[in-house]
Amino acid sequence: MAAQVSRFLDWVNATTSEPALIKAGLAHLWWVTLHPFDDGNGRIARAVGDLLLARADGSPQRFYSLSAQIQCERKAYYDVLESTQKGTLDVTNWLAWFLGTLQRAVGSAQHTLDGVLTKAPFWQRWAATPLNERQVKLLNQLLDGFQGKLTSSRWGAIAHCSPDTALRDINALIALGVLRKTPGGGRSTAYEVSD
Repeated sequence: MAAQVSRFLDWVNATTSEPALIKAGLAHLWWVTLHPFDDGNGRIARAVGDLLLARADGSPQRFYSLSAQIQCERKAYYDVLESTQKGTLDVTNWLAWFLGTLQRAVGSAQHTLDGVLTKAPFWQRWAATPLNERQVKLLNQLLDGFQGKLTSSRWGAIAHCSPDTALRDINALIALGVLRKTPGGGRSTAYEVSD
């Protein structure tokens, strides 16, 4: 095992002919297949893959996380690992899965970044306005794409406050111009960010 690990480390640290992204996928697979430790091999494989991706990016900063994406797709990860390790030595399916997961990780980071860039001007505009914790929480949920209608009763349920407190929070935000009522009224009155 020591010789295999040494060979692996030499390969990882050497300049090789494989494209950088392919090398990251192969390194991940190779380490997890070697499985030199009783525990932690998957974490080390993800770390080695991340190291090689950072080298491929040529930047000390990355805004995506392949490890986080693999965690989200754990079942598929273990399925493709098992089929690759128990099949022939063809790693095509593994590399296709790895590169697809990398693409989804980058897409997820882009989605997160888009959300941050959308929220930043809003919070800059209202930075000097004193808001309570409940108001900040619910405004963030609205900015993150709240599903359904935000009514005063839903506000109260999410913020864990009484209906009267929810209505006071909402009315204060309406008075400031942060929120507005959506068309409709009565019991179905809902609220949205006014910007």
